Amino acid sequence: MNFDLAINKHAEWRMKFRTAMKMKEKMDAANIGKDNCCELGKWLYGPGKSEFGRLPSFITCVDTHKGFHTEAGKVAALINDGKYTEADKLLGAGSAYSQISSQIGGILIKLKHELTKAA
Repeated sequence: MNFDLAINKHAEWRMKFRTAMKMKEKMDAANIGKDNCCELGKWLYGPGKSEFGRLPSFITCVDTHKGFHTEAGKVAALINDGKYTEADKLLGAGSAYSQISSQIGGILIKLKHELTKAA
């Protein structure tokens, strides 16, 4: 698993949401809200789970990743409904999305270091 790429991909969502609002584009909110569709999610529920599922940081990563996608799905749904002001609030500083977005980056860094030490 390329953790640096996973961190970047999840960080890019804020920009994708802002672009979708600006361009008035529809998003696949159902898929965005699922935590097992992105590359990281597939790894977390597949090879990562079988190999590292016992690690506390792995379990935290799964939970945080799920929370991230739940919040991202909410933003995408608001964008699809044309509720751009509400979507923008969900992307703002201090929002659940912003908090979980920061947390996913931090936990991925922690998990990466843990797995590097174990190797």
